[in-house]
Amino acid sequence: MLMVDDRNFYQRYEIIGGKKIMAPSAPLDHSAILMRLGMTIGHYVVKNNCGRVFLDDTDVYLPDGNLFSPDLVVITSENFGIMSKRNAIYGVPDMVVEVLSKSTRKIDLSLKKNSYEACGVKEYWIIDPWTKFVDVYLLREGKYFFDEQYHKYSEEEWDELSTEDKAEVKTEIKLSIFEDCFVKVEDIFAWCF
Repeated sequence: MLMVDDRNFYQRYEIIGGKKIMAPSAPLDHSAILMRLGMTIGHYVVKNNCGRVFLDDTDVYLPDGNLFSPDLVVITSENFGIMSKRNAIYGVPDMVVEVLSKSTRKIDLSLKKNSYEACGVKEYWIIDPWTKFVDVYLLREGKYFFDEQYHKYSEEEWDELSTEDKAEVKTEIKLSIFEDCFVKVEDIFAWCF
């Protein structure tokens, strides 16, 4: 029996600056991070009936002409109108998360970040699965400001910190788009290798 690989027919791509860019499949750590983060935020929005969470393969058509498939998208209930066509998001999400990979790192840190900022995405997280860092950017007066960098420490790294440094470590990230939604940094990386 001949098996056909659907990827030959339905390749993932994004449109950036008018150019079609092929998007490769993500590694396991990437998917694990998204699953954990999606479960945490998704549980919050379902419990509070205040939004929607979408993972990979959700097309987002931004007003600047770019088409992205962010790793995670959050839309608050006040912004549901951008989902009116049901096949994609047409407009500006409230929050976007990109998990860095070797093939997308440069685009996530520059082109996408600049586009999300210019279009008005309120909150942008960049997650680095290798260093286990989460950089949070918040939109203020049309510009992204670096809010905080969060880090999951290994046991060795934790042991090397002074008592004072340990006291300053932030273990939860508060989403700015919701009043009381927090994500534990350790949970984001819990399934990573």
